[in-house]
Amino acid sequence: MTDVNRITDGNVVAVVRLDDLSKAVELTRALAAGGVTSVEFTFTNPNAANVITTVRAAVGDDAFVGAGTVLDAETARIAILAGAQYIVTPSFRPETIQMCRRYSIPAVIGAFTPTEILTAWETGADFVKVHPASLGGPKYFKDVLAPFPHIKLIPSGGVTLENVPDFIKAGAVAVAMGSALVDPNAIQAGDWTSITNRARSLYDSVAAAKGNEGVSANSTAPSSSVN
Repeated sequence: MTDVNRITDGNVVAVVRLDDLSKAVELTRALAAGGVTSVEFTFTNPNAANVITTVRAAVGDDAFVGAGTVLDAETARIAILAGAQYIVTPSFRPETIQMCRRYSIPAVIGAFTPTEILTAWETGADFVKVHPASLGGPKYFKDVLAPFPHIKLIPSGGVTLENVPDFIKAGAVAVAMGSALVDPNAIQAGDWTSITNRARSLYDSVAAAKGNEGVSANSTAPSSSVN
């Protein structure tokens, strides 16, 4: 499996935007146990680079660890050297795509309008993250993909367990979800079973919408246990 395929085959990118990342390893393991192996730590937390290094060392290949809210090429390089396996941006920055290409790292580039989406793709984005997806909803994805069926779109912002099937059926290749999946209260309480169950429900919902109902998180999730 190529690095790019780890995002699409994993169905879901968990967006971890927290002030306290002290339980990042346990969180990553809980998500992976539910089938959500793509985990993005946002650089809104100044300790994100160190956390990425720590998580990579702790979980190995059980998770695909990325850096999010990457605003420029310099931050992308810091994240990559810290061990980030993919880069996610909130907006289109061609120099960030170039940095990802230099290090052969998948680039998930934020855009919204058809012009931004096509420009990001033609510049070399591996995926285009449409944010906030709540503004246009699944119908917007369907309308955009009509002339651009080759572009790999991921909705972010406003994705819920209820609308996930609609986004996938409209053409999204995966979904990104933050606090609805990465529940701060559950994390603070150390309720990893709750996190794993949320991850499994979301993973299975995407898989079913893709027509892979027979492939469940129980059979594809890493075998590592949650401590």
